[in-house]
Amino acid sequence: MTTFILVAGAHTGGWIWQEVAARLRESGARVCPVTLTGMGADGPAAGPGTDLETHIDDLLRLIDELDAPEVVLVGHCYGIYPVLGAADRRPERIARIVHLDAGMPQHGDQALTLVPDEAVRERLSRRTGADGDDRLIPPPPLEAWQRWGSVAGIPSSALTRLTANAVPQPVGTLTQPLRLTGAVSALPSTGVLCTGNGSSIAMVEGLVALGDPRLRALTEPRVTFFELDTGHWPMLSRADDVAGTLLRAAAGEGHRVTAAVSEQPAHLRPFLLDVPERRRERIGRVDLHFPGDLSDALPEGLPDELQADLPDGLRHGNLPNGLHADLPDGLSEAEGPWPAVVFVHGGPVHPDVRPTPRDWPGFVGYARLMAGLGAVGVTLDHRLHDLADYGRAAEDIAEAVDLVRADPRVDADRVALWFFSAGGLLSADWLAAPPPWLRCVAATYPVLAPMPNWGRVDSRFRPAVALRSTERLPVVLTRVELERAEIAATVEEFLAAAKECDADVEVIDVPRGRHGFETTDHSGQARHAVERAARSVWGHLRG
Repeated sequence: MTTFILVAGAHTGGWIWQEVAARLRESGARVCPVTLTGMGADGPAAGPGTDLETHIDDLLRLIDELDAPEVVLVGHCYGIYPVLGAADRRPERIARIVHLDAGMPQHGDQALTLVPDEAVRERLSRRTGADGDDRLIPPPPLEAWQRWGSVAGIPSSALTRLTANAVPQPVGTLTQPLRLTGAVSALPSTGVLCTGNGSSIAMVEGLVALGDPRLRALTEPRVTFFELDTGHWPMLSRADDVAGTLLRAAAGEGHRVTAAVSEQPAHLRPFLLDVPERRRERIGRVDLHFPGDLSDALPEGLPDELQADLPDGLRHGNLPNGLHADLPDGLSEAEGPWPAVVFVHGGPVHPDVRPTPRDWPGFVGYARLMAGLGAVGVTLDHRLHDLADYGRAAEDIAEAVDLVRADPRVDADRVALWFFSAGGLLSADWLAAPPPWLRCVAATYPVLAPMPNWGRVDSRFRPAVALRSTERLPVVLTRVELERAEIAATVEEFLAAAKECDADVEVIDVPRGRHGFETTDHSGQARHAVERAARSVWGHLRG
């Protein structure tokens, strides 16, 4: 008989598992919904010293008291912190850990990152103690729960009950770092991803494919995944499905993510257009791909026999079909200054991933494509290594743009910014206050609003909100038909805002296209979409 220990998220206690626990018991399982210290009337009262270790001790006492051969620890949201802490100290008693719409905190991490209010996070991070009136964080009011996670699927009566039963969270439980020895990392685990809250198996597989070393463990056979099509509180919205999923997880079922070592990762496959190599200069984290061909950069007087050995395209900058007509009259490939297009990658991308994004075939291909039209194509590596890094990444982009505009070979009054995937959030600053030299913003399969579970992302990075204040800055948006549902919803939100404020947004659809299609789909429709987007951006630069 499996014993489930259910640990709730912030501001809640054992009561939130009532319906799930009933279904599990009906199946013959033993169930222990836990109310941690300070988290409800049926648990111990909190004191000034209540912290994460207090909650870990609560679980250790329960595990030690249980006469159970097989314990499955289930942590929802904040609950995964004490769950991992307890499992790390009693690994021999734990059969499996279930992350129910919860992250993967590591040694030294704080649950403070879950708090959606940046000002509160900043204030609490500077605290040296937990004394005084603010040692408890009040729960959100009814209308603010969605800031802690998607409330999709929760009946209004259950949301009202959540608000009524929620209790203040002891500050120390969020600010004290998690201490792990590493023993927990060998235990079987299951991730239950709530798609309505911005997580999916496809997203996990995409991140694993990028080569992030932190996610390598997710490809091990002991790790499984399930999806639930609901918001962040599935125990309130889909109790039956949660119970069934937990039983299947305990049995070792679920989807397994594999690392296909023999196959080239999707982001490192060739670009869908055959674009000739261009002269490239590397300055710090920025690469500039110049109009013209590589012969411009070759030493003068190269012997004829060596010239003949150069690959096709190094001496002749052939453009992809359909783009010849867009070259300005009389353009000389050796002349400048040229306009520039700065390509902004998504992420998060771990700093140890190699090659870095500016060398990925897709971005290099786009840069060469624009160089073929007569613009400097700029690729860069920004430091979006974690969801909390959007501010730092925005600074990197601003610095890169300044560097490009200061180059005498660039026309500083004709620049475009082109954003991809989760880099789409970084367009918000430019949409909110577009400088006169910014001729257009482009976005390809972009994320245009933070996912509900991206609590650490500053509220300023909301392109749909920023769009309302822009002064008719043209936007070229490439949308893929087979986009992940959680990302497609952010695009629809953006387009609804664009319609409201009559923004100048051109939408280019890619039939049957997927996220990252430029290196996985070499169909005529995909190529046409990329060429059309490039022509549109070039047109705005020329205008």
